[in-house]
Amino acid sequence: MLETLEARTSMPAMQLVEPAPTQAQLERILHVGLTAPDHASMRPWRFITIRGDARNKLGEVFAAAAIKDNPDMPDEKIARVRQKPLRSPLIVVIVATITADHPKTPEIEQILSAGAATTLIQLAATASGFGSIWLSGPNAYFPDVKAALGVAPTDHIVGFVYMGTPAKAAVPKPRPVLQDHLSEWLAPL
Repeated sequence: MLETLEARTSMPAMQLVEPAPTQAQLERILHVGLTAPDHASMRPWRFITIRGDARNKLGEVFAAAAIKDNPDMPDEKIARVRQKPLRSPLIVVIVATITADHPKTPEIEQILSAGAATTLIQLAATASGFGSIWLSGPNAYFPDVKAALGVAPTDHIVGFVYMGTPAKAAVPKPRPVLQDHLSEWLAPL
């Protein structure tokens, strides 16, 4: 298991092709996401799957939101925005469902829990032989995209996980040196 975890890498969305996970495989992958740690057992996440022609409709939503944000956007860029959902056969949108003013769990912890669920989904996809990449960008924040996906204004799109079968083997990425990110706190006497 540790070797699989250490080898996990994000795959460029354009290199993710059919087949996407079957419904049974996807349910198992998403079930792993449900094991994310969450303070007070709030389960502050939900998952939205998008595949097939729904990806074209999501592309239209992305394009409309981009034009609304930037009416002077060149046509070529609008076309690229419209094509984004077509880069892989499956997209899973991870949403942090926020309970405001929770007595035990501040909003940041709810968002972090949804992020942990996203990581677990990616790891489960890798362990199942699929590739994935976690993307966000402006589409995660545009109110019109959130509304089109049925995400409440108070909730957050944590990311779009593009998923499919890698068209080619992942290129191993250099990993950071652990010591550059590690310290030990020694309590002063």
